[in-house]
Amino acid sequence: MDKPSLQGLPSQFHGQSQVHLDKNFFLTHASAARSETFINLREVCNRFRLPPGEYLIVPSTFDPHLNGDFCIRVFSEKQQQTVPFDDPVCADLKDDTVSDSEVDAGFKGLFTKLAGPDMEISAVELRTILNKIVSKRTDIKTSGFSAETSRVMVNLMDESGNGKLGLGEFATLWKKIQRYLEVYKKNDVDNSGTISTPEMRVALKDAGFSLNNPLYQLLVARYAEADLTLDFDNSLPWLNFSMI
Repeated sequence: MDKPSLQGLPSQFHGQSQVHLDKNFFLTHASAARSETFINLREVCNRFRLPPGEYLIVPSTFDPHLNGDFCIRVFSEKQQQTVPFDDPVCADLKDDTVSDSEVDAGFKGLFTKLAGPDMEISAVELRTILNKIVSKRTDIKTSGFSAETSRVMVNLMDESGNGKLGLGEFATLWKKIQRYLEVYKKNDVDNSGTISTPEMRVALKDAGFSLNNPLYQLLVARYAEADLTLDFDNSLPWLNFSMI
């Protein structure tokens, strides 16, 4: 099933355990060693003779874009140490907060039309608004925002606690959606209207998130389609993270 390879790490990564090496690293650094034959076997075993140094063991599945459990065992004639090589969990996010006084006249007029007499937007109204907007776009794929997604967005943005969004709260939410739509489109490199799970990793990094592999796997398990792609409404867990 797996084909492990070993990468010799450049000196700038020595002693670090929480660094994500992206596609560019593997395109520009050859493997120091790898399994002899790329074949679909339950177990792969190899013996290597390597100079002292720091190495990264990279397992891979036989078929691309699949998640799988694996066990790596390393036997060494000399003393050695192994550590997980993963990203820290953190976020560096822009402050998108918009106060009522910062909203321009044009957006106020739009909000008045959308909100109705009570001048607030409920989860039901938000769902209608978002689905009407995305249904007109041909550059992104979406099955439509669910009632649950709309409810979560309102609850996370609702500072007053009345279950609805006022002018500033809706303006803040709209600003976030626009920014994450830009990130989504940027990382849809094949213009398919969706993003793959590898593209999702890069998109999350562009959005300011650093997640470890268990969290990436959790996002894929919860939100990805059977073909391991995410459409725009399923990618909005990023938005929910940024509001917490």
